[in-house]
Amino acid sequence: MQAWGVRLFFIIVSAASCYIIYGEPLLVLIGLIAALLLVGAELCLHVPATRSIIASMIGLYVSLLFSISVLRLFPESDKLKIVIILSVGYVGLMSGYRLSTVVNFSQLLRSDTPTGHGESRAGKTTNNLKILDTSVIIDGRILEICQTKFIEGTLVIPRFVLNELQHIADSTEPLRRNKGRRGFDILRALQNNPAIVVEISEEEVPHLPEVDAKLVHLAQKQEATIITNDLNLNKVAELQSVKVLNINELSNAVRPVVIAGEAIQVLLLKEGKEPNQGVGYLDDGTMVIVEEGKPYIGQTLNVEVTQMLRTSAGQMIFTRIKADEMDTDEQQGMHSYSRSW
Repeated sequence: MQAWGVRLFFIIVSAASCYIIYGEPLLVLIGLIAALLLVGAELCLHVPATRSIIASMIGLYVSLLFSISVLRLFPESDKLKIVIILSVGYVGLMSGYRLSTVVNFSQLLRSDTPTGHGESRAGKTTNNLKILDTSVIIDGRILEICQTKFIEGTLVIPRFVLNELQHIADSTEPLRRNKGRRGFDILRALQNNPAIVVEISEEEVPHLPEVDAKLVHLAQKQEATIITNDLNLNKVAELQSVKVLNINELSNAVRPVVIAGEAIQVLLLKEGKEPNQGVGYLDDGTMVIVEEGKPYIGQTLNVEVTQMLRTSAGQMIFTRIKADEMDTDEQQGMHSYSRSW
């Protein structure tokens, strides 16, 4: 919004200056149109394709100026002049284009980024771009995390991610189609939040067919961070020294920690994999495995924690039924069961 304020101020000052200097309505209109054209040209610089074209034209212009100075050394050779002009012009044209694809001009043009987000404690500028992959958009938790302001910087949505999301939303399978539509709803909510900066990146990576490979390449090029909940993408990105924020890891990290001997309450919902086990879940989704809990499925029990296990897929809590939850006969049955072992 600050950048748009500067642009509007420039347009008004341009029109007012023409009126003060010349005093003719026609010249005021010309000054206003010229200011609008300049603002439009500046906005076009934010589009990767336009930046490439402009950089190519600048490279061509510089190369032609260089070729003119070289041609003075060969004043009588017309054929050599043509060869030099074409060769130098082509080199300048392609050099400008290549430069536009290597240099991250978007960071130089992003004037509306809040001050301080791009500086580290040491005073050096750091990139604060966060690239979202398809899985984390469909997951939806990124919206709530951004609303709590735990993630700073600009959220970048590559065009090829939008294309993949569109392909999922157009699927004939109802589940995939609903996931794709949910992803678009999450993106719309992110864009509508004034506190969240969302940018659609038009940059393509045509030489890489896989979306994950494109994400890693784009993150390397822009020195950005990938936000995902895909474990495979996480591993591939880290192998290539790309910083990754995994939503699942964050979710596991903020889950409450329990210790052995602590009492918790859980509703048993189903049988476990091992004999006589019952399985329930805490409010945050943590799986609770209750030894000898099979007879109590459908009941809410006070259980005692025996062990907590953290895995890449989540957290599991192993428990046993507290003695005061069972009547005397059941306790005697448990003792006889133990003696049989």
